[in-house]
Amino acid sequence: MITKSLHKRDSDLAKSNRQLEILSNGIFKTGELPTFKNKISETNQFPLKAKKLEILQINVGYMCNQVCEHCHVDAGPDRKEIMTRETMMQCLEVIKNTGAHTLDLTGGAPEMNPNFRWFVEEASKAGIKDFIVRSNLTIIRANKKYYDLPEFFKKHNVHVVSSMPHWTRGKTDKQRGDGVFDKSIKALQELNAVGYGMPNSDLRLDLVYNPSGAFLPGNQMAMEKDFKKALKEDFDIQFHNLFAITNLPIARFLDYLIASENYEDYMYALVEAYNPAAVANVMCTNTLSVSWDGYLFDCDFNQMLNLPVNGKSQHISEYNENLLEGRNIVISQHCYGCTAGAGSSCQGVVA
Repeated sequence: MITKSLHKRDSDLAKSNRQLEILSNGIFKTGELPTFKNKISETNQFPLKAKKLEILQINVGYMCNQVCEHCHVDAGPDRKEIMTRETMMQCLEVIKNTGAHTLDLTGGAPEMNPNFRWFVEEASKAGIKDFIVRSNLTIIRANKKYYDLPEFFKKHNVHVVSSMPHWTRGKTDKQRGDGVFDKSIKALQELNAVGYGMPNSDLRLDLVYNPSGAFLPGNQMAMEKDFKKALKEDFDIQFHNLFAITNLPIARFLDYLIASENYEDYMYALVEAYNPAAVANVMCTNTLSVSWDGYLFDCDFNQMLNLPVNGKSQHISEYNENLLEGRNIVISQHCYGCTAGAGSSCQGVVA
C-alpha cells in the first residue's frame, strides 16, 4: 500500500505536463486511437461549450488523512496546499451572488482545512439549495476533534457524499489502506445515528464507488441495490444513493495503470465504451471547479492537470458568470473517462 503522494515521492507523474504528454502521445499520436477532440467532432459536439452554471465545486485543499491508490488529486498527509480564509472570503462573495443551485466542497479531506467549519457556517447562510461536503468517512474517526462532525453536518443541513469502494473489508482496504473499512463503517453508523441516510430523512447521505482496478464500473442501479442489501444486513447501515464513478487516467491512477502495464488496455476500454449521449451532460458543461488557491477550472480533473478555463475570468477574485457561460471547455484524452458507458461525473452517471 502506498503511503506517500506522487509529489512527496518526487515522481515524474507529479507534474501535470508529464501526465498530459502521456495522454497526448503513444496510441493517440500514432492514430491507433482517436483523440477526444476528433471523437466528439464525429458527432458534431466539438467544441464542447459551458452551459448555465449549476454546480460550484470548491477544493479547499489537497491535505488528507489517507493515501488512496486511485486518487486523482494525489492527496495525502504530506500535501500542504490549503485554501486560506482570504480565498474563502472571495469564494463566499461568489456563493452569495451565483445562479448555481449546488455548492460542492471537496479536497483532500476538506474537514482538515483549519477554516473548514467557519467556511461551512458562512456558506450555509447563502441559501444554496444543495450543500455538499465530500467526506472520506475515516476523517470522522481520525481524531477526537472530528468526532462531532455528524452533528455539525446535521446542524448546517450538509449533504454528505462519502467514498466507499465496496461493502467488503478486503476490497475497500486494498484501495484505501488498512483499517479504512472498519473506520468507514463506524462513521456511517454515526451518521445514521443522527438521522443521515434514513429512508424519509432530509439529511442526505450518498456513497461513491470507484472500481478497484483497471476496469469500468458496472451498472449503477444494480450496484446500489447490492450495496444497500449488504450494508443493511451486515451492519444495519442505510444510505440514499450510490454514485458509480469511472477512474480517470490521471495522477495516482495513471501511475497504477502504467506500473501494472494496463494503460493502453484501459484507454482502449474507455474509447470503446464512448457514448455520444453522455457528452451532452458531462459535468464540465454545468460545473465550475475552484482550486485551493482560487483559480478556475472546467472540472476537478482539469484542475489536477493544471488546465485552466478559457477566457478572461480565470481567478475567483475576477469571477464573472456571464463571461464564463458559453466558454469552450478545455479537453484532453482523460475526458474519455466521463463519456464511457452511462457516463461519469461527481454525481454519478450522466446518460
